[in-house]
Amino acid sequence: MTLKIGLVGTGNVAKGNYIPCLAGQEDVELGYYNRTKAKADAVAAEFGGEAFDTLEALLVWSPDSVFVLTRETERLAAANALLELEPKRLFFEKPLVSAHSQEDVREEDFTDARTLLQKADAQGCETAMIFNYRFFDQPLKAKELIAQRHFGRVVNITGLVHYACWSHAIDLVHHFADPIVELTALQGQNARGDKMAAHDVTTAFRTGHDATGTLIGTSMLNWTFPLLELTFNFEQGRIHIRDLDGDMEVLDHQSGRHETHAIARDRSRWQQYDDSFVKSILAYLESLRQGQPPPVPGIAGLQELQVEAAIKRSIAHKRPVDLASELPLEL
Repeated sequence: MTLKIGLVGTGNVAKGNYIPCLAGQEDVELGYYNRTKAKADAVAAEFGGEAFDTLEALLVWSPDSVFVLTRETERLAAANALLELEPKRLFFEKPLVSAHSQEDVREEDFTDARTLLQKADAQGCETAMIFNYRFFDQPLKAKELIAQRHFGRVVNITGLVHYACWSHAIDLVHHFADPIVELTALQGQNARGDKMAAHDVTTAFRTGHDATGTLIGTSMLNWTFPLLELTFNFEQGRIHIRDLDGDMEVLDHQSGRHETHAIARDRSRWQQYDDSFVKSILAYLESLRQGQPPPVPGIAGLQELQVEAAIKRSIAHKRPVDLASELPLEL
C-alpha cells in the first residue's frame, strides 16, 4: 500500500518538521502546493515528489490526506478552499485557526474553526491535528505509568506556562484529564510596560469529570529555564512534567514511592522538539495504514480554541464562562 500525502504550504515549518520525515517513508508519495510555485518546486527537487500548480490539480492526484501547513493566519482560507474540492482527510498544524496569529486567538477564530469542522464532518472528511507535545518522551511515559499503576482520575491540575507553549498546555490538560467545561480568567498588568508584550493571564477551571485547576500563562519565563510546568494530581498519585526535556516526578500513593524519570542528556530541548514531530507524524501515518482514527482528532484543535475564546470572554466580561452553553462545539 502506498500513501499519497499532499502538503499545502511548503515554508520553514513544513521543510523543518514535516517533509524530511514524510520523505523518509518508503511507502509515502508526496505532492506539494504553495502559492509561490517556485517554493513547491524547490522542495520537490530536494526531497522528491511532485509540485502542483493549483489546489485542484493536487486534489485530482487523489491524496489519502492533505497536510495544511500554511501560516496560521492563512489556514482558514486554505482549509475552506480545500473543502470545496472534497478531500478525504485533512491534517492541521496548530492552532486550527488563528486569523491574527497564535499569540492572539479570538472568539471569531473559535466560531470560524467550528464552522470549518462542521463542513468537513458533513462531507465525511476526517480531520486530525498535530499537538506534538503529546509525543514528548515524558508525556508518553506518564500515560504509560498512569495506566499501569491505576492512578485513577485527575482531581487537580496546576500549570505555569510560557505563551510559546500555551495551546499545548491546554491540550495536555484535555489529554490527561478531560475537556474544560467552566472557567474564570483574570488578566494582569503588563509587567514590562511593553505594548507588544502579552499580559499575564491566570485561569481557574473545572473539567467535565469535576477536576479543578489553574493555568498561568505568561511571557515572563526565561528561555534558559523550563517554559512549561504541569502538575496532575490523581486519586492515587501525582505527576509533575517540566518542560520538553526536563525530569518528570512521580508520586505513587499506593507504594509510597517518589520517583524521578529522566531522559538521556545527550539531546537538547530542540532535538526533543523535532523528535516529537517525527513521532506525531509516524503515529498519524500508521493510523492511515491501519484504517484507524487519527491519534489526535480535529476536534482537539477546536476544544483548545474553545478554551482560549472562553478566557477572552471571561476577561472581557469579568465573570465565569460556561463553555458548553456559551461556546458550544456543536459537533
